[in-house]
Amino acid sequence: MLDIADELNQWVKEGRDFAVATVVAVEGSAPRTPGAALAVDGDGVVIGSVSGGCVEGAVYELCVQALQDGEPVLERFGYSAEDAFAVGLTCGGVIEVLVTPVAAHAPGRQVFAAALAAAARGATTALVRVARGTAGTPPGGALLVHPDGTYEGGLDGAPELDRTAAAEARALLAAGRTGTVDVGAAGRHCEPDTTLLVESSVPPPRMIVFGAVDFASALVRTGKFLGYHVTVCDARPVFATRVRFPEADDIVVEWPHRYLQRTATDGRTVLCVLTHDAKFDVPLLETALRLPVAFVGAMGSRRTHEDRDRRLRDVGVTEAELSRLHSPIGLDLGARTPEETALSIAAEIVAAREGGTGRPLTGAHTPIHRAPAPGGVGANVAAA
Repeated sequence: MLDIADELNQWVKEGRDFAVATVVAVEGSAPRTPGAALAVDGDGVVIGSVSGGCVEGAVYELCVQALQDGEPVLERFGYSAEDAFAVGLTCGGVIEVLVTPVAAHAPGRQVFAAALAAAARGATTALVRVARGTAGTPPGGALLVHPDGTYEGGLDGAPELDRTAAAEARALLAAGRTGTVDVGAAGRHCEPDTTLLVESSVPPPRMIVFGAVDFASALVRTGKFLGYHVTVCDARPVFATRVRFPEADDIVVEWPHRYLQRTATDGRTVLCVLTHDAKFDVPLLETALRLPVAFVGAMGSRRTHEDRDRRLRDVGVTEAELSRLHSPIGLDLGARTPEETALSIAAEIVAAREGGTGRPLTGAHTPIHRAPAPGGVGANVAAA
């Protein structure tokens, strides 16, 4: 539900009753990942999506029913060979959906409100609910877990389960992942009989674009569309301006390698080097290729790439480090304009993150919907 936190947070402020359906698990080919959510308020207003359209009607009815009876429910939707266009995923996959009513005056409302407010402002928290309890049905309750392991709320009055859930959630939160974990209802050392849904909310991943060129302007827009916090960095103040990059979150006038050495990066950070100037590229890439970031790409012609490789070897960059460099950056789309080039770069970033091949789906035998990669898109769903 945290992937629609902005809208739900507004509903909470307005005092609306609502029920939220959240994808708990995915098998096979399915369009949405765990954490994807659809919500329905007391007037029948709908936001979000759990399946891209396949089962939305049935999920809507489950939400309406949950609002009426006040009980959570776990429902499984899959492909029906008898009637592919009945309630089921015609793409052949299976999803489990947890439907939770959140009434305005319900005892646990404040936990959901706190979780939604935190997610809406970009804070790092995890929301835990029981997807499947000891009797096979999801009891009520919710737990809001903070990065230091402290928590508020509770899972149906089970203190030992709360402590176990907080520990498990803290581990998933550290990795920025959303998913399920099986635990014992009386603690982690018991036989697993309870399935917890842990939704992590972490700040959006960073995209740092080095080089305030026309291609960078298009890439900033594309990066924002994909959910990145986008920074533009260039040593030339005349080019690195808010007028040229109105949609960038940050604009930094500094030598690129010096900025990269001092700024915060992590395993989700994407670095795009568009300067194609050796005096900027070499010290920048020497730093970038030694950082544990998700993606390092550099623009340039084949000749520029070969010269840059030679210069990087000359300053001691190893073959293993060079193997991390995506250069020339982007997939071969035949791109010419800045917008087309930005699209090709974004396509390579997504393919690298999700393990895609970059080849056309027509005639291919690879899965269309892959399982989320650890730390990837499905791992943080409030962000991206």
